[in-house]
Amino acid sequence: MELTQRLLAGDRRALARLISLVENDGVAARAALAEVYPHTGCAHIIGVTGAPGVGKSSLVNELAKAYRRRRATVGIVAVDPTSPFSGGAILGDRVRMNDLAGDRGIFIRSMASRGSLGGLAAATADAIKLLDAAGFQKIFVETVGAGQTEVDITRAAHTTIVVAAPGMGDDIQAIKAGIMEIADLFAVNKADREGADAAAMTIQMMLDMNGSDAGRWTHHGLLADTIHPEASRASEVWKPSIRMTVATTGEGVDALVDCLEAHRAYLEMSGRLEERRRRMAAMEIEDILRRELLKGILGCVSSSDMRSLVDQVASRQLDPYGAAEMLLSKLA
Repeated sequence: MELTQRLLAGDRRALARLISLVENDGVAARAALAEVYPHTGCAHIIGVTGAPGVGKSSLVNELAKAYRRRRATVGIVAVDPTSPFSGGAILGDRVRMNDLAGDRGIFIRSMASRGSLGGLAAATADAIKLLDAAGFQKIFVETVGAGQTEVDITRAAHTTIVVAAPGMGDDIQAIKAGIMEIADLFAVNKADREGADAAAMTIQMMLDMNGSDAGRWTHHGLLADTIHPEASRASEVWKPSIRMTVATTGEGVDALVDCLEAHRAYLEMSGRLEERRRRMAAMEIEDILRRELLKGILGCVSSSDMRSLVDQVASRQLDPYGAAEMLLSKLA
């Protein structure tokens, strides 16, 4: 496929067109992904999540500049809320990262969530593969910013940064189990504001209470739970660190980059990088199976039959499980 060859040669226009292709799905998109897949697996994928207003985009902007100073190429996938009218991305993180424009070592793509839960778009994983195949060494994935539900970033990232900020209720969010367990690193952004030290202390207190279990991989899929590589028995345990940052000035960003590199080194030396890759692969297979099975089932049912089932469930003539079993029988 011409587009994929151009992508592998570093053509940015081909990369942009292929990302659009995978967002729309279809046979051509899957063929392209199959062709580039052997060229993936080299990038360090970094997830950035946290509540709205904590400064995720500004922080990613500064992290990208810090990595460019270290001669690393950077890809950014920023997932934004979906417009109910156009279906496109509402906020457009590229607007907030416009000082990165013109740098050939950086590629930014905003993606609409299109109703997907968990903070990511359905095509996020495919966009990451394309950036990886195009040779970007560091790939940042910024989630929508819906707070505690955004644990799906663990399906896409090797390293996850949870961003908090003082005075925004994040001391309460920090004690929620889901957000604590997905974090490999914490960044208390806007650290020049009052209450930043208190926010960091709250996070540290919860890390101490959770002990060595903090930062473990918890958001498994059914297939991921069957994987028990030797790396999972490694004695080394990563303890999430907390870094204070001020994204508007760049303060603390280089120290955060050092932590990111330390976590990458830890994953490689402990064997946990391969473990995470295997779990990510298992969960992606499960997600694809779920989507394809749903498409297959719905493809076997006429719209009138589906309306009839919905009417029966709504009128309490049939329970939802019974309706689902009737639909599943169509595949037999």
